[in-house]
Amino acid sequence: MRTATLAEIAARSAAGESFDYALADFLDGFYRKPAAVALAEEPALLAPDLGDPGRVRDAYLAAVAEELSRRFSLPLPAWTLRADRSLRRPWFALELASMRAALILESPPGFRSRNLFVSEDALSRA
Repeated sequence: MRTATLAEIAARSAAGESFDYALADFLDGFYRKPAAVALAEEPALLAPDLGDPGRVRDAYLAAVAEELSRRFSLPLPAWTLRADRSLRRPWFALELASMRAALILESPPGFRSRNLFVSEDALSRA
């Protein structure tokens, strides 16, 4: 079953499925048919049940929504602006200290503004 919305990614992750797999599944469908409805519904917060990994995922989903909204000229969902959709401390997709500078430079604005540092192709699907 294709993940059709960001809210479904959170639900699948909360149920124990792989966040990364659900996100990849979502992106595959979204890139075939970009639509604001896929971003509009606010995903349930994962932090209450998953702690720090959940906080990262909560911010990540908001960053994905912002970046896809920007790339496809879709309206930015209001839920992405909530304070609980950003991290207080920086999070890096790669733990190697030598990669931090590259991730800081490469991170798309929607990620960087939430203290998430990822590669420039974090949302690409090959």
